[in-house]
Amino acid sequence: MSERSALSPRGGYKTFRTITTRWMDNDVYGHMNNVVHYSLFDTAVNGWLVEQGVLDFHAGDQVGLVVETGCRYFAEIAFPDVVHAGIRVARLGSSSVRYEIGLFRNDEETAAAEGFFVHVYVDRVSRRPKPLNEGLRDVLATIASAH
Repeated sequence: MSERSALSPRGGYKTFRTITTRWMDNDVYGHMNNVVHYSLFDTAVNGWLVEQGVLDFHAGDQVGLVVETGCRYFAEIAFPDVVHAGIRVARLGSSSVRYEIGLFRNDEETAAAEGFFVHVYVDRVSRRPKPLNEGLRDVLATIASAH
């Protein structure tokens, strides 16, 4: 989610992951509970990183810790909707990354929600910030946005 007030269309995102909603995602109001959006953000980004071969959460020497998150909600999502999570990198620092994620319900062109989170990459053992390794940086650069 950038500082802009307008929603980003599907074309504003560099890659997508498809995630199906579950019955348990709905709350008593009949739509997906707001906390599930954050789980979808995490699932989309980390799933993509695993697919790209740059996240080994069992043995990698570097891990990303979430230090900031946010979400804006625009339309309801509910089971049995299919969510297409658009992902882009808004900022690529020396040891940090700001991911922006748009959650698109079914085939809709505008996001039902847009959010972000910031990973600070740290050494697995010391938990101190560590510059992004070259492979990770190269992969992240492929989905970096120009805004």
